[in-house]
Amino acid sequence: MILADSGFWIALGNRRDRHHAAARAALDRHSAEGFVSTWPVLTEVTHLLCARVGVAQCIAFIDGVARGACGIPEPPADALFRAHALMSRYRDLPMDLADASLVILAEDLGEGRILSTDQRDFDGYRWKNRQPFRNLLL
Repeated sequence: MILADSGFWIALGNRRDRHHAAARAALDRHSAEGFVSTWPVLTEVTHLLCARVGVAQCIAFIDGVARGACGIPEPPADALFRAHALMSRYRDLPMDLADASLVILAEDLGEGRILSTDQRDFDGYRWKNRQPFRNLLL
């Protein structure tokens, strides 16, 4: 499973996004392996799709996730405490809850491959405090 950040989903759902072609290519290249994300990412994506593209695209995105386009595992019991620690550590970037949730998911899955348009942040974040992410989108 490959982690999917908000920027990937937004680029995929918005033909005018500068990363749309890269997102389509990544979808074609990696869909057989599958994607995984988090509830905070879903929240961010639906908000931004509704604001930037339209309600229909937002609803289509949620329908796709509900039909299995992306797994959304339950967060660990201590996820909010871990998110607090991560957001404090990376406050200079700053790290938001969606990004923190992906770092926590990477740690839980032992997986650092990600699809993200946020190269600056995911180049700096580390999962398990030392493992770098490998961005397959950019």
